[in-house]
Parts: sequence; structure tokens; C-alpha cells
Amino acid sequence: MFAARGYHAARVDDVVKAAKTSHGTFYLYFSSKEDLFRALAVDVAEAMVELACQLPDLSPGSRDTYRALHEWLERFDALYTKYGPMIRTWTEAEIVDSEMGKVGGDLVVQFSRELESRLRGAAPDIDAGIAALAFVAMIERANYYVETRQLKVDRVRMVATLARVMHAGLYGAIPVPAAHPV
Repeated sequence: MFAARGYHAARVDDVVKAAKTSHGTFYLYFSSKEDLFRALAVDVAEAMVELACQLPDLSPGSRDTYRALHEWLERFDALYTKYGPMIRTWTEAEIVDSEMGKVGGDLVVQFSRELESRLRGAAPDIDAGIAALAFVAMIERANYYVETRQLKVDRVRMVATLARVMHAGLYGAIPVPAAHPV
């Protein structure tokens, strides 16, 4: 309902009808629409941080590193697709809801720190914190624009391109494996 109607327009009545449940059941678990949204946002944040923790070791410049990065970006894309409606709504809610903005900000920090820890050894000649922030912004916004249909891009090509750009940013360009055309 949040995705269909937007955060501000969605009502508890809408949620109850869509879930085919009663107001009593809703209020047994949540005190308000905001409480439900907070719980959903925390689920998304936890899934994103868990994914960040799964980012493989980024050893310098091998094809295995590229493949591992590509596979991880495929998982990111799948997670973003799964939670896309919630992420779109969350982006809207962050404009006015400072608590949701804090949850989102905390997520970016945690996600970036996980990426930073892997980048530190992979490319010691760059500032791992700034590189992590740049990569997070690139990955997240690319997925957001595709999810919101602001850009029409083949997701497979997007993931392959993001993997190449990230890998090239760390180690310079490598030949593209045939299985991952850009």
C-alpha cells in the first residue's frame, strides 16, 4: 500500500484491506502506520547490511575478483528488486520524516563501512572511505533509477557495467569475460 498510494496517502484502512485482516490484528502488532513503516524499513536496512557483509574479499585485479564482484552486484540487484517498492516509498518518507531519514542515513553509513573495510586492502593507494561512498552512491542510484523506471536499462547489462566500472576504478580495466558482456 505504501508503494501503491505513497507514504503520506496510505492509511491503516488501506493496509488492513490489502492484508485481508482486521484493525484489531493490525494494532496487535503495530501502533500506527508509522510503526509499520519503521518495521519494514528496519527489515530492508538489515537485509542491505547483511548483503554488505557478504561482499567478497577484493583481491587486486584478478578475474576471480571481477566475478565475485559481479555476483555480489547481482545479489544487490535482486535485493533491490525485492525491496524496490519499499525503498521508493522510503525515499519519499525521508523528505519529511526525520526518524526514517536517520534509519536511511545509518544504513548508508553501515553499508559504506562494510565496503570500505574490503576496499582498504584491495586498493591501498585510494581513500577507502571516499571510494566506498562513491561506489555505494553509484550502485544505489543506478538501481533506484531503474526501479523507479526513470531509466530503461537492461538489468543484466547494468550489473555487468557496474562490476566493470567498480573493478576498473580499483584496478584499471580488464578484458570482459564472455559470460558478462557490457
